[in-house]
Amino acid sequence: MKEIIRIERIKRDFIVGEETVHALRDVSFTIREGEFVTIMGSSGSGKSTLLNTLGCLDTPTQGEYYLDEVSVRTMGKNARATLRNRKIGFVFQSYNLLPKTTAVENVELPLLYNPAYSASERRKKSIESLKAVGLGDRLNHKSNQMSGGQMQRVAIARALVNDPAVILADEATGNLDTRTGFEVLVLFQRLHAEGKTIIFVTHNPEIAHFSGRTIVLKDGRVVSDTTNSHIESAAYVLAQLPLNNE
Repeated sequence: MKEIIRIERIKRDFIVGEETVHALRDVSFTIREGEFVTIMGSSGSGKSTLLNTLGCLDTPTQGEYYLDEVSVRTMGKNARATLRNRKIGFVFQSYNLLPKTTAVENVELPLLYNPAYSASERRKKSIESLKAVGLGDRLNHKSNQMSGGQMQRVAIARALVNDPAVILADEATGNLDTRTGFEVLVLFQRLHAEGKTIIFVTHNPEIAHFSGRTIVLKDGRVVSDTTNSHIESAAYVLAQLPLNNE
């Protein structure tokens, strides 16, 4: 399988007052097409900085980052923004949906910046994406008319609409109750089974049971990178949970 992400000896330093904070220290790994990878670490481990780097929101102080075989580090801000829009689908803990805006309009957002799509094509793709996450009956619902789980599905539909090279999820089940969190995990496992490349950044060790590989960060370094030989089924766990979440 081809490489989707390759980072080589990445360092990221921040100047805070008189001190230099080494947020990432010599981090290297490769993620191939179709992998489902969990990136874990406690607060202060460097995972947020790594997420921002992988998401083309920040550039490393040193080292190289290749996204779908394109070198990111030397890019200008605008080129990086375009690459981010075309290649990465983001799913955030707090959904980041526009309030008072319908599900379809939220999902259309990434396509607004892509001149290849007309208004009718944007709408068609957005509806397809919402149907793919089970929200075909909620197309015109606004954020305040949806549950947390439904809002996160809209966010996932928005991440999918550009057919990105990678889906980058940041604590995507963090705001959800147990049952709804597993419903979202079922969806991620299904997308993975369909061939999507998923990177799930979390501090919750339980999530790692449902992905194929776990990278653990501590003090800005990769301390382990392991393959999961027994991937649990989120659908099976969901089926065992009581309906009222007691």
